Amino acid sequence: MDDLKNIILLLSWVDYLSLALFFSCWMGYRFILERGKMGRKGLIGITHEYRLQWAMESAAREIPVACAGLVSNLMASVSFYASTTIYIIAGLFALVGSVERLLSFSEDMPFAQEVSSGLIELKLLLLIFIFVNAYFKFTWSLRQFNFLCILIGGSPFRDNMPSEEFRLKTAKRMARVNSCAGNEFNRGIRSYYYGIAASTWFLHPVVFMVATIWVTYILYMRDFHSPVLEILRDTYAPELRDYTLDPKPEKSDS
Repeated sequence: MDDLKNIILLLSWVDYLSLALFFSCWMGYRFILERGKMGRKGLIGITHEYRLQWAMESAAREIPVACAGLVSNLMASVSFYASTTIYIIAGLFALVGSVERLLSFSEDMPFAQEVSSGLIELKLLLLIFIFVNAYFKFTWSLRQFNFLCILIGGSPFRDNMPSEEFRLKTAKRMARVNSCAGNEFNRGIRSYYYGIAASTWFLHPVVFMVATIWVTYILYMRDFHSPVLEILRDTYAPELRDYTLDPKPEKSDS
């Protein structure tokens, strides 16, 4: 109990405000992106439609080698991030053992506030929590992609489907598992973004708040106002349409 009181006393009201803003943005953005109606208009919603199209087309391939190759490529990306996260977590635990050195480094930084070793440890624990969360997201995503491989392997060829309803149900199941795996991967990536924001807490709580808002804004712009989303929606600008679909013919020498 005394240790808990000491931790509470280490934080100022600005620290509490920055932490409240951080977790509100992190958790709130996930709710808006994945559960709200607004999320259906973003990258999460539109890519699920393409995943369903992918699943429908996979039944038309007698030997779905292409589908297996695509899933293997996705799994390789997730596996890379999971392995990288382990190294980050190990590095953060190593920093816990050298708090005094980190304390002296933090005091020399511009805008840095005067802090104790206990507060430095608390900030490191926040980073460890963020990247442990990312690791769990990546590994769960990897397992779900394994489930997707099983579904692809067990999906019968279109001519062997007992009915069109069965084909549609099979495709929807594959698309949903694909989306679940992709969503977990996105959550892990977002943890990286917010981990960068949390690292600015070592400078000052106000910098922490600004970085949190900045990261949230970047994620929002990429998920709801990026050029790739316009392309997926077929609502991209004429100049982008000309570049992607209708390249100008090369001039002849004559």
